[in-house]
Amino acid sequence: MGAGLALAALATVVWSGSFVTSRALHDSVPPIQHAFWRWIIAIAAVAPFAARETWRQRKVLRAHLRFLLLAALLGVTVYNTLVNQAGLTTTAGNMGMIMAASPVLMAVHERLGGARLGARRVTGMLVACAGVLLLVGKGSLAMDLAAGDLWIIAAALCFGSYSTLLRRKPAEVGGLPFLFSTFVLGALMLLPVFAVSYGVQGGFEPTVGTVSPLLYVGVVSSALAFFAWNKAVSIIGAARAGVVYYLQPVCVALLSFTLLGEAMGWLQVLCMGLILGGVVLGAGRAGR
Repeated sequence: MGAGLALAALATVVWSGSFVTSRALHDSVPPIQHAFWRWIIAIAAVAPFAARETWRQRKVLRAHLRFLLLAALLGVTVYNTLVNQAGLTTTAGNMGMIMAASPVLMAVHERLGGARLGARRVTGMLVACAGVLLLVGKGSLAMDLAAGDLWIIAAALCFGSYSTLLRRKPAEVGGLPFLFSTFVLGALMLLPVFAVSYGVQGGFEPTVGTVSPLLYVGVVSSALAFFAWNKAVSIIGAARAGVVYYLQPVCVALLSFTLLGEAMGWLQVLCMGLILGGVVLGAGRAGR
C-alpha cells in the first residue's frame, strides 16, 4: 500500500504545478491551444517508451476502443481543457481547492460499486472536505463562485469519473499502452476545436515564458504524473488515492503564494491543517 500512496502523492504534488501554469498562461496562451500542445508534448515524451509495446497490443487496444475513448475524453480531452478555461477567471489557489472535491465523487463511485470505505477513511475525507469548504468560502459556508470556479467544478467531476473508470481498465491492456493510446486519442479529439481556436484567436508567441510551462505540463504533469496516478489507483483504489489528492490545495496554495504572489493568511493555514489531518487519517490503515 505504501507504494500506491507514494505514487498518488507524487502525482498530486506534480499536478499542483499545473494549476499554477494554467493561471500563469491565462493571458498568453488560449486554453484549448494550451491543452492541445500539452498532449502533443506528452505524446512525444512517452512515445520512446510506449510506442513499440502499444503496437504489439494493437489488437487488444482495438478490442477495448470504447473504454479507451471514454478514458481519453474524460482524462485528456475535457478535464485539462476545463482547468485551463478556469484559469482565465479564477486564481490558482481556488482551482486547487475546488479540485479537491473530486475525491468525494471517487468515493461515491466506489461505494456504489460495492466497495466498503470504512469509518476511518470516510472521517478523514469529511475532515479534509471541511477544510476545502472553509477555504473556498473564506471562512464561512457561503459560496461566492466566479465563472472560473464553475469551470473547475466541472473539471473536478470529470477527473473523479476518470479516476473511477481506471479501476475498470482491462487487465490485458498494459499501463504504458493505455497511457500512450489515451494521450493520442485525447489529442485527436482536441484537434478540431484546436483548429477553430487557432483560426479565430491566432497562435501564441513561443517564448521562454510560454514554452517552459508547456514543457512542464507536457512532460512532468502529463507523462510522469498520469502514469503515477494510474498506477496508484490500480494498487490502492480510487477512493484511497482520492484521500491523498486532498493534499493538492495545500500544494497549490504554497506554489501560488511563492510563484504568483497570491494571498495566504491565517485562514489558509488553518484549513491546510484540516486538509493534512484528514489525509493522514483517511489514507492510513484501520486499526484492525
